[in-house]
Amino acid sequence: MPSFERESKRIVIAGASSLLGADLKGLLEESKFADWDFRLVDEEEAAGTLTEAGGEPAVIQPVEEGTFERARLVFFAGSPEFTRTNLAAATAARAKVIDLSGCIVADAATVAWFPKLDELLQRQFRGEAAAYAVPSAAATAASALSLVLQPLGLQNLVFLCFQPVSEAGRAGIEELESQTSQLLSFQSVGKPVFDAQVAFALLDRFGPASREDLLSARERIRAEIETCLAGKAGLPALQLIHVPVFYGVTFAACAHVTPPTNCPRLVQACNSAGFALMKGDEPLSNISAAGEGFIQLAEPEAHPAALGTWWFWGAADNIRLPAANAVKLAEMLA
Repeated sequence: MPSFERESKRIVIAGASSLLGADLKGLLEESKFADWDFRLVDEEEAAGTLTEAGGEPAVIQPVEEGTFERARLVFFAGSPEFTRTNLAAATAARAKVIDLSGCIVADAATVAWFPKLDELLQRQFRGEAAAYAVPSAAATAASALSLVLQPLGLQNLVFLCFQPVSEAGRAGIEELESQTSQLLSFQSVGKPVFDAQVAFALLDRFGPASREDLLSARERIRAEIETCLAGKAGLPALQLIHVPVFYGVTFAACAHVTPPTNCPRLVQACNSAGFALMKGDEPLSNISAAGEGFIQLAEPEAHPAALGTWWFWGAADNIRLPAANAVKLAEMLA
């Protein structure tokens, strides 16, 4: 690699106007990259948005010829389509690509990464790759749980994930807010984003005219899990449900492991996989996980009527967790 590329201190955040892009930028500015040169780009409709970078006013730009020139790190934090459109240009610039959109996770040349994944797979960190995929919070939790339970005799795992509207960005948050207000005022609700009533409702799919597709979101999580597991554990049975909350993904998992396996042994295993086991009287929820860069897990509970069957309850910040993991990965690569 030419010396100017090794010495470059340019970072491009593609998808900078998204919730994930904004959180990523804030974390990068608090890290070892604080004095680096940030370029903020996004799709045409988001171009011109005023923000700040390094404490100075900044305007989000459209992607143009030369956008990725001399970039050392390129983060994709927008839609999968936006990533797909601009990936070739970022790769041609010989930047290290860190994708948080789920677009390239299944590509053979892409390395999936989150803290503890290398240890769980018993592999060395692959710092020579050109492209990395940081999985969603839901996929990170399901993958880590599957891998850490495998040595304990995991027979099967059912993973039920509850998705907040912030996965649809600011428009999703605004729609839940407006629908909640409209319903409390006995008004009919607007449905431009989800084509369904998402306030006060649990759903396994959105309306046919929705901009968002819950089934596609489930397939993305499944693809991320499959790549992370790398054949070392069986795929969990996955279901994704919309819940009427703004932020934070929660999940319930039911695992059957070969007896005898006791609670202390499960707790020790989960701690080793990077889960934060929560104790005390405060309930674990999407609110308790807000702003945290790790996955919270309640103490496993044995199913009273089925020997070897255990229930897990957990929560993570669906925006902060992947953003924090992406920054940790970038610090290892830089």
